Amino acid sequence: QVQLVESGGGSVQAGGSLRLSCEASPYIYARNCVAWFRQAPGKEREAVARIYTSGGSTFYADSVKGRFTISQDNAEKRVYLEMNSLKPEDTAMYYCARVPVSDGYCPQGKSAYSTWGHGTQVTVSS
Repeated sequence: QVQLVESGGGSVQAGGSLRLSCEASPYIYARNCVAWFRQAPGKEREAVARIYTSGGSTFYADSVKGRFTISQDNAEKRVYLEMNSLKPEDTAMYYCARVPVSDGYCPQGKSAYSTWGHGTQVTVSS
């Protein structure tokens, strides 16, 4: 059974950067989607970046395009979220999640994902 553990969150000023890490055990499965979601207080959990683990296709929410980059390192068993030019509205709990897929497309909705980590907090101050 796959387990996911996030790390790398913290507090930064606007314009700063953070790199989040999602470690998968026992390893990153092929033909899976791994996604980073975030949830701010009082708001819905939204997908910000997704990656298909066989081939590396990536998908981004419009709000983070050009600022966030999702990547995978199979040797390290990690999926990363590099976040640059951070804004106060990026403040949220960030979660990684995975789901097996057969067609290479990573769903956007949280209900599609079957395995979740416990999250890591990101706080961006103005």
